[in-house]
Amino acid sequence: MSKVTLSTNFEDAVIKYLEFCEIEKNLSQNTIKMYHFYLNDFQSWAASRLNKQKITLKDIEPELIKKYRISLNRRISSKSRTEFKRSTQKTFLVALRAFLKYLIIEEEIEMMAPEQIILGKAEDRVPKVLNDIQLKKLFEVQNLDKRSGVRDRSILETLFSTGLRVSELVALNRDDINFKSGEFTVVGKGGKARIVYLSPSAIKWLNRYVATRNDPYIPLFIRYSGKKMEEQDFDGESLRITPRSIQRMIKKYTRRAGISVDATPHTLRHTFATGLLSEGADLRSVQELLGHSNVSTTQIYTHVTNPQLRNVHKKFHRDVEIQEAQGETVSSLS
Repeated sequence: MSKVTLSTNFEDAVIKYLEFCEIEKNLSQNTIKMYHFYLNDFQSWAASRLNKQKITLKDIEPELIKKYRISLNRRISSKSRTEFKRSTQKTFLVALRAFLKYLIIEEEIEMMAPEQIILGKAEDRVPKVLNDIQLKKLFEVQNLDKRSGVRDRSILETLFSTGLRVSELVALNRDDINFKSGEFTVVGKGGKARIVYLSPSAIKWLNRYVATRNDPYIPLFIRYSGKKMEEQDFDGESLRITPRSIQRMIKKYTRRAGISVDATPHTLRHTFATGLLSEGADLRSVQELLGHSNVSTTQIYTHVTNPQLRNVHKKFHRDVEIQEAQGETVSSLS
C-alpha cells in the first residue's frame, strides 16, 4: 500500500492500521475484529452524512466527530431496543481515538488530536452475579445421562472455578490442563499469560467429561451437533465449541433452573470475582486471576461487595457495645 496521506481513503487507512495492530501491537483477532467493526461504523455513518460514497482522512474534523457522538447517543440497539449505553458509545469512540493516534505517530499525518474526542463519563457498572442458591440450581439441571450434559456441567464448573473469559475457555486444548496440580496457564487479552486454578469439583467434572471422549481430537470442549466435521480436519478443530454455543447453553440452563438473572458466561466470571472478594481476597490478587491489565477494571466488583462491609461494620460495633456493657456490669458489681 502507498504512503498514507490526508487524501487516502478512510477504509484503506483502516486496513493498514489493523495490520499494524496485528503485527506490531500483537492484538488478538477478536480485538482487531471489533476495531474494524467500530471504525467501519464511523465510515458508513460519515459517508452517509457527507453524502459521499467513501470518505478520506481529510474529512475527519472535530465538527463531524461531534455530530457522530450525538448520533451514537441517540442510536437504538437492534438487540435490546433501547438507547446505547454510555459504555457502549465509549467503545466506538475509543477505537476512533486509537486510530487517530496511529495516524499521527506512525504515519506522521497532521490529524485532529485524539483527546478532542470527548469520551464522556460512563455510568457505573454493577456486574450481575449469582448467589449460592442460584449457582446450585444452575449446576443441577444438566442431563448427565448424555455426554453433552456432562460436557456442559464441566464447562460451568470450569468457568466458575477459574473466572475465565468465554473466549479463553473455548481456546483450551486437552493438553493444556494439568489435572494433577489443578492449574494451567491461559493466554488472555493482548497475549498476556496467567495461571488459573481448578477447584476439586471442577477437576472431578473435567475428568468425568474427558472419560466420555474416545476421540483423538485436540480441543478440550467439542460440539456434538451441528454441521459435520470437515474432511481434512484430523485434529478436530472444526468441532471446537464456540463462544456463541456456550452463551446459548447457559441461557438454556438458567431458564430451566428458574433463575431470574439473565446469565451469560461473563456472569460466572463476575460471580467468581465477587466471591473471592467477599471471602477476603485482596483486589490485586483478583486482578491477577482475572487477567485485568488495570486494577480499575477489577474495582467494579467492589460495588457488589461493599454492602457486606456494612454488615462487618455493624457486627464489629455491636460486639464492641456488648463488651462495654459487660464491662460496666462487672464494674457495678465490684
